[in-house]
Amino acid sequence: MNAVPKEMNQDIVLAADNLARHYSVKKSMFEQGTVKALNGVSFELKRGRTLAVVGESGCGKSTLARQLTMIEAPTSGRLLIDGEDVAGAGKEKIAQLRQRVQMVFQNPFASLNPRKTVEQTLGEPLAINTKLNASERAKRIAHMMRTVGLRPEHATRYPHMFSGGQRQRVAIARAMILDPQIVVADEPVSALDVSIQAQILNLFMDLQAEFGTSYVFISHNLSVVEHIADDVMVMYFGGVAELGDKQTIFAKPRHPYTRALMSATPALFEEDRRIKIKLQGEMPSPLSPPSGCTFHQRCPYAIDRCRTEEPKLREVDGRQVSCHRAEEVGDGDA
Repeated sequence: MNAVPKEMNQDIVLAADNLARHYSVKKSMFEQGTVKALNGVSFELKRGRTLAVVGESGCGKSTLARQLTMIEAPTSGRLLIDGEDVAGAGKEKIAQLRQRVQMVFQNPFASLNPRKTVEQTLGEPLAINTKLNASERAKRIAHMMRTVGLRPEHATRYPHMFSGGQRQRVAIARAMILDPQIVVADEPVSALDVSIQAQILNLFMDLQAEFGTSYVFISHNLSVVEHIADDVMVMYFGGVAELGDKQTIFAKPRHPYTRALMSATPALFEEDRRIKIKLQGEMPSPLSPPSGCTFHQRCPYAIDRCRTEEPKLREVDGRQVSCHRAEEVGDGDA
């Protein structure tokens, strides 16, 4: 998996090239500051595959989701959907591109209109974005409800009448009703009971197999990521720490931050457990980022070079890593 897109081909449905999103904030009454919530992120999403984006709170995952779904415009960089640059697109083209990229939010109760029935919720995007008549829309709605595991009598019910898992099925049906190429799922199972999480994850995988949809799956739960992902992008402080296919990264993470995340994942069997790595300190303030590598203040591998020189994303051992000492990280681990 390439980190920086060069030429879009038919296998790549979405590509980010040095994507950045900065916010201007007040540091004090007389001083302005800049928060670099997303700072030079590059990756490719292949057709029919799932890219999992992981990292602790504040690393830029949700900001990335807003860029990919065109809720916000990037400060700089490029976002290409099927080879078309979003930055250079007009309002009509943006409206067309938004049909290809849909989103499933973390909290289905907050993302669904409490005054609309399931039938109205699913019918609205069809009425706005297609030329289907009422009869054709009703057939599409009925088919999508069956596909996500909802019964016909659910069509006239409101969100408060469902369980959390059922509401998330409605939200997934709404995202899939326009047959998008890409679905961005922002922590879609974290608000659900553990017993329901597996059902929703399996639903995502079944839909992908049926429709060939590509997913950007945002999560902090590495057990979920290991179950659903094809590729993994680990983010830290608005940038990419490590990027590659799931098997490569889970087998031997090469960034110290990735290693720490992996070590915190619970494992049922002793042979799957990793040596626990406890990171010291907290993530730096976004208003005063450290020089050099943004992770060096918490990194057990840090040397003087890490404190002064920012590492670039480069290929090491079959994946992309932004670490000066990536070749040494992970060697000798059990």
